[in-house]
Amino acid sequence: MDMTKTTTLRVDTAQNKDDLRQAQRLRYDVFVDELGGDGPHVDHVRRLEQDQYDPHATHLLLRDQSRPDDDSVVGVYRLLSSAGAQAAGQFYCEDEYDLSLLKNSQKRLLELGRSCLHKDYRGGAGLMHLWGAVSDYVTANNIEILFGVASFHGTDPQKIAAALSLLHHDYLAPTRYRVHAIGPTAQSMNLQPKATIDKVSALRDTPALIKAYLRLGGMVGKGAFVDHAFNTTDVCLILPTDAVNERQRRLYTRGPRSNG
Repeated sequence: MDMTKTTTLRVDTAQNKDDLRQAQRLRYDVFVDELGGDGPHVDHVRRLEQDQYDPHATHLLLRDQSRPDDDSVVGVYRLLSSAGAQAAGQFYCEDEYDLSLLKNSQKRLLELGRSCLHKDYRGGAGLMHLWGAVSDYVTANNIEILFGVASFHGTDPQKIAAALSLLHHDYLAPTRYRVHAIGPTAQSMNLQPKATIDKVSALRDTPALIKAYLRLGGMVGKGAFVDHAFNTTDVCLILPTDAVNERQRRLYTRGPRSNG
């Protein structure tokens, strides 16, 4: 990313259908065009990656103010609260993971999802702006647990066996938060003994978003979910907000605040 662009970035929330359409167009570019995903609600004619959860969520939009207004969204994050999930019928990742432990915890929950950045804005600054806005939302709404699925590209777990195994051995959530993958494509992440893992290589194969969660104190549920529709292998990240390392909290909350 051209670092001169960082001064023109801001984050706000989608306020109307036009804002949401920009977010869904970017999601289409990333999840469908780049990563080969699809789904029953994807609109290929209008190039919109959309689903039934969108109307019930808060959408954070990373904008580059130097771009035209109708093409200014270069990053998105979808936040689904417990109330939003109730209106939608469930949380998005309940098709992939049994969330009973979290839902019965009496904690205030927030599901993070559909995070993506335009290819020209990857490399740290854009993600930090979005995380600053997430932090604002968490503080304002007294959220106690963040969670959501994050994805490896592709549907062959053996190709990422070391990375999945490292997550299982080093970052598995304690039993009180250990949601587990469900369904016919649920996949064990314990694919390789810890002693045989090349940690440097495994971390290199781990997507940046997952590593960002881990640096903040995140942990993973048990098992992965192979999502053939979206051409991904998903893991469930769980992040109790009181466990966030203070130094990392400052890292992600400094700089421009959310305008929405």
